[in-house]
Amino acid sequence: MNDFYYTPNPDVVHKIQQWDFELLGNKIAFTTDNGVFSKKRVDYGSIVLMNAFNISKIPSGKILDLGCGYGPVGIALAKKYTDREFDLVDVNNRALSLAQTNAKNNGVDNRLTIYNSNIYENVQSKYAAIVVNPPIRAGKMVVNTMLSKAKNHLVPSGTLTAVLQKKQGAPSAKKLMKSTFGNCEIIKKDKGYYILESIYNGDK
Repeated sequence: MNDFYYTPNPDVVHKIQQWDFELLGNKIAFTTDNGVFSKKRVDYGSIVLMNAFNISKIPSGKILDLGCGYGPVGIALAKKYTDREFDLVDVNNRALSLAQTNAKNNGVDNRLTIYNSNIYENVQSKYAAIVVNPPIRAGKMVVNTMLSKAKNHLVPSGTLTAVLQKKQGAPSAKKLMKSTFGNCEIIKKDKGYYILESIYNGDK
């Protein structure tokens, strides 16, 4: 089927919605539609992720929002941290179009680059940090690839920060990140959501 939010062109009828949401101390205006993840409000996992993300511990450079959807995480971080540039990628073209609209409407489009990529397929840069709320429904292989291949797209001392629910694989994700990076810390737990963070120490 091609009606899921993690497919390139969800085959569902449009139903545009507009609403405001406060994130990281800023009121952000969102436009959403059918065929995208969490279309009526910013999902709780993403909120926990962006609140736990510690920009002070990462090196200089751009930040990647992997699987950005209509852009809540990347846009909220860009509104908060005005000296950083961000790349937002997703496989869902409808979500990317909405992310472009939302970036422009919130005045951060000059610091955001938004483009289509099936996981890291079109990602060429190296980043100071990667943030990801993996699409669990897309399957374990997609989630594991998002986590294990992040290392190839980080600068030394760059971080991967991911949110997963305990009941949807957070413990196994932690093991995978630890085996990939040599380290993984649970930096936040909130209502069953775990925020996992690994630091890329460079290839020894």
